[in-house]
Amino acid sequence: MTDQTPPKIEFPCPNYLIKVMGESGAALMSLVNEVIEQEAPGFERVKTTVKDSRNGRFQSITVYITATGEPQLKRIHQALIASPLVKMVL
Repeated sequence: MTDQTPPKIEFPCPNYLIKVMGESGAALMSLVNEVIEQEAPGFERVKTTVKDSRNGRFQSITVYITATGEPQLKRIHQALIASPLVKMVL
């Protein structure tokens, strides 16, 4: 059995991917944009992608930010997961 440690992220980390999965609709996109803008002002919205589930009930939203540190990433995760619209944040 090998002892592998995950690679350390060096901050600032440009193009850090955050994926949010939740209930489809404008409210989810609005929430994601609001939280990300608050914690990573000026993120590139043009890079944001949205993918609908097969039946259209859920969406996966992917955003790219410049991550400045673990505290920022924790705040983003906590703010997003606190919403009942959000099912998972990766």
